[in-house]
Amino acid sequence: MKEPLITVAEALARVLTSASQPLDEEEVSLLSAFGRTLARDVVAARTQPPFANSAMDGYALRAADAARAPATLKLIGESAAGRAFEGVVGAGEAVRIFTGAPIPRGADAIVIQEDTRREGDRVVVATAAAPNDNVRVAGLDFADGEALMSAGTRLTARDIALAAAGHHPTVWARRRPRVAVLATGDELVMPGEALGPSQIVASNNFFIAGLVEAAGGTPIDLGIAIDDPAALADKIRAAREAQADVLVTLGGASVGDYDLVQKALTDAGMELGFWRIAMRPGKPLMHGRIGEMRVLGLPGNPTSSAVCGVLFLRPLLRALLGDSTAGADPGEPARLAVPLRANGPRQDYMRATLSRTPEGGWLAAPLPDQDSSLVKLLARADALIVRAPGAPAAEVGEVCRVIGLTGMGA
Repeated sequence: MKEPLITVAEALARVLTSASQPLDEEEVSLLSAFGRTLARDVVAARTQPPFANSAMDGYALRAADAARAPATLKLIGESAAGRAFEGVVGAGEAVRIFTGAPIPRGADAIVIQEDTRREGDRVVVATAAAPNDNVRVAGLDFADGEALMSAGTRLTARDIALAAAGHHPTVWARRRPRVAVLATGDELVMPGEALGPSQIVASNNFFIAGLVEAAGGTPIDLGIAIDDPAALADKIRAAREAQADVLVTLGGASVGDYDLVQKALTDAGMELGFWRIAMRPGKPLMHGRIGEMRVLGLPGNPTSSAVCGVLFLRPLLRALLGDSTAGADPGEPARLAVPLRANGPRQDYMRATLSRTPEGGWLAAPLPDQDSSLVKLLARADALIVRAPGAPAAEVGEVCRVIGLTGMGA
């Protein structure tokens, strides 16, 4: 008797359990930090700005001297960024100042140059001033010792700029997961190679490699293994020698006469976690472990492989990187553009295009053919419509749940 299919939620929980301990940390320069995931909090090592400075080009003065306009003040010097005025602004005096320059002692306001007129060594202020006008106070951005970013943050260009402003030339990040990608099957050849009469071009491995990079990992291409136990054993050995954190196999995870991958992995010492999920597409998804190397056996059909990669491989890699949101629901609400029939007993993931409603929400339209072998329609999809097991028929305009593919590398 076959074991019952497990749910998607249960499968994800088991996959994430295999990544309960994040990967090691390493120190990386800011120039190499884009897309990396922080292993330690980043705390400001300085106050920003470290001194009060001018937000505009104009004149630094005492607000009391220009409380009524017009007012004529004596010009006594200049303050520029990186070259401060060293004197003190007294009654009836002003200092020419430029954006970012330190506020001179004695001054407490900046009048912008458009509201002034220069007359030799004097300046006429045409608009009344108030204390702190156009002044950036010290610590306006952040203070020394202030927490800027927390561990688990995936660094954007903005984050890296913040780390630099906080006076950090490097950050501590999680090591990138090494992901060995192995396509399997006598029917596969690489793009550009000669095709036999019963062969097709491999594409799933390229999708998975892109997904790995987008999630923050490093793909290791193991090429294609033919349907031969010795060839599969050699490739599995190569993955272990490459110290892969994850081995992803593509195809052959079922139990047909030519589906040899599961046995080859078991022979190599894999502890099988599960291999059948109540989902469509992607039922024959396999998960296990060979020592420290996690194993995900994805189905061979392109859409099945892609959906399983988005739902399971990406969260696994984010968990290995210490992302506390790795298992969070990636779905968001949308409305249906067409009616849908009642769903069957498996959770369904339908490829769909998205457009905006007049109110600014998402409108989801399933693609006309949901055959899991179609690469062109997979490439055209913006999202996956998620339908729960046994979901009733749905009408146009009803709320549904979608998982966007943009930004995932998918």
